[in-house]
Amino acid sequence: MKRAVLTIENTDADTGAGRAGDAIPPAGARVKLEIKDVVKDFVTARGTTRALSDINLSIVEQEFISLIGRSGCGKTTLLRIIAGLIPPTSGEIRIGGKSLWSGAVVDSSVITQLGVVFQDANLFPWYNIIDNVSLPLRLRGVSKTDRHRRARELMELVGLEGFEKSLPRELSGGMRQRAAIARALSYDPELLLMDEPFGALDALTRERMNLELQRIAAAIKATVVFVTHDIGEAVFLGSRVVQLTPRPGRIQNITTVGIPRPRPIEAQSDPRFVQAVRDLRIALDEEV
Repeated sequence: MKRAVLTIENTDADTGAGRAGDAIPPAGARVKLEIKDVVKDFVTARGTTRALSDINLSIVEQEFISLIGRSGCGKTTLLRIIAGLIPPTSGEIRIGGKSLWSGAVVDSSVITQLGVVFQDANLFPWYNIIDNVSLPLRLRGVSKTDRHRRARELMELVGLEGFEKSLPRELSGGMRQRAAIARALSYDPELLLMDEPFGALDALTRERMNLELQRIAAAIKATVVFVTHDIGEAVFLGSRVVQLTPRPGRIQNITTVGIPRPRPIEAQSDPRFVQAVRDLRIALDEEV
């Protein structure tokens, strides 16, 4: 189906025709992330479970991709494969034109392009915020002066200036997530992977963080892959919304949201936003 500002490109889940996503990026845009024929099986004592099947998707530089689907569809599994945390059973992940995985081994020169943020901020409780933010730089051997200078720049970017000496327990949930984002940005990643980073926040804080994330992504010119259960959040943030089928996860459809970005909160009452959310909700309901 096609609309003036919303395109949903359906794929054939039974044939694994997720390649439809490859045609979406605008002509001339540089591809940052390529997912090619990715399959993931988990082997247990009870047998083999296929979590992902024939995932194909191209994501261009500075795109913001929202990844949605029902619980258990493989969203987090796919993100963890892209993040270099678990290997695919077959298929290829290419970042900046280079393969991330060689069998079960990660290319260390590729992994340095990634920043990852999870739902739990995972800050070390005994470190203050500036030391938490600068920890990846410390592990890379950067001097304390240089890593703290970079951490202060990032804390200002995410709105945490003045909290350098605070401990994580002294911050709100939203502020801890800001610190987690700053930490993920500390070594200038080109690809930011986010797994439901605002899922545990209250509605108002989540709304503010959605606005902040748009600003931050634009400021650092990052490519973003964002996993969420929230359809409204997916449409509000994403330039495209990729929907996975129930397990095994395949690309069901790819929705291009034509509302200009960055988007103010008022965009949620735009008829185009309302229609996009409605169409995706119907698509998800039809899976039952």
